[in-house]
Amino acid sequence: MLDGLSPRLHFDDHGLPMHGVPWSQLRWEVVSGSQDALIAGLDWKREELLAIFPFPHHVEMAVRMRPGDMQIQTTVIADRGSRVPVSFGFHPYFGLPGIPRAQWRLNAPAMRRLGLDEHGIPDGKETFSPALAETFGTTSYDNGFSLYKDQAIFSISGGGHSIAIEFQNGFPYAQIFAPADKQFVAIEPMTAATNALVSGQGLRVIEPGEQFAAAFRVVVDAAPTQERPKHRD
Repeated sequence: MLDGLSPRLHFDDHGLPMHGVPWSQLRWEVVSGSQDALIAGLDWKREELLAIFPFPHHVEMAVRMRPGDMQIQTTVIADRGSRVPVSFGFHPYFGLPGIPRAQWRLNAPAMRRLGLDEHGIPDGKETFSPALAETFGTTSYDNGFSLYKDQAIFSISGGGHSIAIEFQNGFPYAQIFAPADKQFVAIEPMTAATNALVSGQGLRVIEPGEQFAAAFRVVVDAAPTQERPKHRD
């Protein structure tokens, strides 16, 4: 469904389209805003966009921020008389400053790990992946997962600090990307598996007049995990 020759797409090392259209080419318009919230809209109807993804629609993204807490909700609206496949995700990157990556602790629920072909594309096979609660050490991650339900909580922690990524609704897939030589981890909420527009795996399609919403939340806790002893004079 995607135009693999379009200069408006990112490509991976195998020459396959990835990560959609660069954000710099998307014309988001502010719908409303306040000190701690913002709603922006995008009309997918320009010819150059329809040449890549030929399904006209409207998208609204609502962001709410509080101290240590951010929520992003994305709503796809099929308002142009066309059915619209829903396949998008986010790539939030996280780190714990001042704490070596090897000491970070990754927590994730039990999931189904997606099997991959030689190009890194899901091959339709899945294997059970038990819940994780372990330090990174020198382990690398670049794995896709299918969740047992589209509500789940992931987190990284260390040194008395934690960052939780809560999949609230609409994201039944996840990608964990954490190269061993980098000081970050990406825990990526996804509405469908990689290549779902071709394979149909986990792909949702909304009918004309319908809409689809997905939301995730990030919570940062900078408090110590336990009270430190007080020094006496």
